[in-house]
Amino acid sequence: MANSPQAKKRARQAVNRRSHNASFRSLVRTVIKQVNAAVEAGDADQAKTAYAAAMPVIDRMADKGIIHKNKAARHKSRLNAQVKALSA
Repeated sequence: MANSPQAKKRARQAVNRRSHNASFRSLVRTVIKQVNAAVEAGDADQAKTAYAAAMPVIDRMADKGIIHKNKAARHKSRLNAQVKALSA
């Protein structure tokens, strides 16, 4: 348990930040699932559109530190490969 006033404040802030970051992580998962759903449906145009919408979201969350930059790069690379394979 936090004893000093500073530690109590940091504990309060951690709770708020954790919930805020959780919503951002959820957003990343959602855009990735949208691209995957379009790929599995076989709709190349929708997959390209979903991929184009997902890239800035993934990059932004990597810049904020919500997800690691290598994880962001891995997701982008795999999604791009799936979209290209679908349109080819």
